[in-house]
Amino acid sequence: MKEQETLAEHLRRQGISRRSFLKFCVATASLLGLPPGMAPLMAETLGKVRRPSVIWLSFQECTGCTESLTRSHSPTLESLLFDFISLDYHHTLQAASGEAAERAREEAMKANYGKYLVLVDGSVPLGEGGAYSTIAGRTNLEMLEETAKGAAALIAIGTCSSYGGLPYAHPNPTGAVPVSAIVKDKPVVNVPGCPPIPLAITGVVAHYLMFGALPELDEKGRPLSIYGETIHDRCYRRPFYDQGKFAKTFDDRGARAGWCLYELGCKGPTTHNACATTKWNGGTSFPIESGHGCLGCSEPDFWDAGSFYQALSTPLSSLDKAAGVAAGAGVAAGAAIAVHNRAAKRAAKAGHQAVTVNDLEK
Repeated sequence: MKEQETLAEHLRRQGISRRSFLKFCVATASLLGLPPGMAPLMAETLGKVRRPSVIWLSFQECTGCTESLTRSHSPTLESLLFDFISLDYHHTLQAASGEAAERAREEAMKANYGKYLVLVDGSVPLGEGGAYSTIAGRTNLEMLEETAKGAAALIAIGTCSSYGGLPYAHPNPTGAVPVSAIVKDKPVVNVPGCPPIPLAITGVVAHYLMFGALPELDEKGRPLSIYGETIHDRCYRRPFYDQGKFAKTFDDRGARAGWCLYELGCKGPTTHNACATTKWNGGTSFPIESGHGCLGCSEPDFWDAGSFYQALSTPLSSLDKAAGVAAGAGVAAGAAIAVHNRAAKRAAKAGHQAVTVNDLEK
């Protein structure tokens, strides 16, 4: 891409029509909670933007967040957005290696001091002086602190970066912590999920490029428009929950009929994300639609919240009775169940025991 080329010019040169770009802007505006009328303005504004510098740091992670982004749609306008930005450093995608790679990061920081974005996936290990994960002979902590110093803002990509994720799970042998535990003097937005929805990643970047600020966040540092409602609230199986119709096994008559997976451990009622509406693989499906309950992966400590297949959020009364009360009493019943849900999760976490080989073989 030419250095002074705008996004609109780049898209035209790549054969991408304005109509296609507008579709991307409509989807992004919808995910970010913006009115439909903002899509043309978003397209116009983004079209004039020139190559913002982005440094992507990968620490204790599995590369799933990068996989999620690069394997979103085919062809993908999300990837075109990342083709457009100056992705000056990315362990998985960069062609350079060794000293050349580190020199690229240092030069990008110097040339764009105070203006570049830092995207981080993976938790930061503090145990053993940070020796559990090093890059170019330096600990993740050292690299994060150095890179964040001149950043305009940071985006924590995935649950590991946002909340510690699997490395943070009990007993946390590496001393893993999230980005927000280290960086206190810069804006940090969390985009959790294991992995996060691709459009959630690009949507936050697009919002920053358009408005020069991060989107409104909830109390856990997540974009409110994406994580403001639970999967349960948006789920197409919700009517069956309200009717008290629950699958008892993954292959019984209720499961085949699309009944609620609540009793099979679905964490949708306590998990905030847009999976049920934005979906995956180009809007094809999401875990619940594919027949498996939500694991709650966009919530802190989801790995230590007990079994994925135990209904931790089950009310004290029977599910049938709870559903009937919810239908009759509405918000009040829902609030009571929510209180119980939180208590159940705390109790499950307190009683959590490490999984053994014998458990896996059962």
